[in-house]
Amino acid sequence: MFSGINDINIHNANILSQALPYIQKYSGKTVVIKYGGNAMINEDLKNSVIRDIVLLNCVGIKVVVVHGGGPEINEYLSKIGKKSEFVNGLRVTDEETIEIVQSVLAGKVNKDIVSLIDKNKGKAVGLCGIDANLLKAKKVELQDGVDIGYVGEIVDVNDSIIQHCLDGGYIPVISTVALGQEDGRPYNVNADLAAAKISSKLKAEKFILITDVPGVLMNPMDETSLVSELKTQNISQLIEDKVISGGMIPKINCCIEAVKGGVKRTHIIDGRVHHSLLLEIFSHEGIGTMILK
Repeated sequence: MFSGINDINIHNANILSQALPYIQKYSGKTVVIKYGGNAMINEDLKNSVIRDIVLLNCVGIKVVVVHGGGPEINEYLSKIGKKSEFVNGLRVTDEETIEIVQSVLAGKVNKDIVSLIDKNKGKAVGLCGIDANLLKAKKVELQDGVDIGYVGEIVDVNDSIIQHCLDGGYIPVISTVALGQEDGRPYNVNADLAAAKISSKLKAEKFILITDVPGVLMNPMDETSLVSELKTQNISQLIEDKVISGGMIPKINCCIEAVKGGVKRTHIIDGRVHHSLLLEIFSHEGIGTMILK
C-alpha cells in the first residue's frame, strides 16, 4: 500500500505544508524585489529566480521587480570603445552614455526579463521610469562640484501604472531610467534606491534586495557570522565599528529608506543561493539579513 511513497516525497510534501501559513499571510500583499548581481547574469541562477517570482505571483502575492543592468551597460560601452567612469560609485553619464543606458536597460535587459517570465508561464509587463511619469528625478549635484552628467535622484514615484498592472494580475518589471522633473530628459538612477522609493510608495509588505553576499556579516571573512536581524537604530553604530562597510552601506541605507517610508520588512538576501526568495518568504528561518524598525 505504501510502496509508491518514499522519504523524499514525504519531505517535499512537508515543505509545501509548512509554506501554507506564509502563503496565506502574504497572498494579496505587495513584495518589491530588487533584482541584480549574479542572479541576473548566471543563467542557472537567473532561471531559478524567475521561477520563484512566477510562483510567488501564482499564489497571489503581488510582485514588483526592479532591475539595473550595470554589467550589460559596461559591455555595450566597451563594444563602442567607450570607457566606463565612476565618481563616488555613480556612473558618469554624458549624452552618448544616457542613450546607451536607456536602450540597454529599458530595451534589452528589461525585455529579456519579461520574456523569461513569459517563458515560465508568468504574466509580466515591462516598464521604465519614463512610462506614465513613473519615476521623476532631479540631477545629482556632488559636493565637490564635479558634473557627472545625466545622473538623477528620485523625487517622486507615480505608482498608478504599477497598481494598474498589479490589479490585472501582471508582474511589473521596471528599469531604472527616470524622467527629469525640470528638463524632461532621461536620467540614470541607482536601481537600489529606485526600488526602495517604489516600495515605500506602494507601502509594500516586503522589500527584498537580491545581492551577491549572504547579508550583513559580523566578520566579513566568516559567512557563518551572518546577522539575521537588524533594528534601524543599531545600524549607525555598526557602520561606525566598520562591521557594515563598503558596498553594504548604500544597500543598508536603501533598506532604512524603505522602512522609514512605511515598508514593514526589508531584506538583503544572497542571490547565489537557489530559491533564496522562497526560503525568505515561505520559511520560518528565512535567509539573509532582515532590517526593520
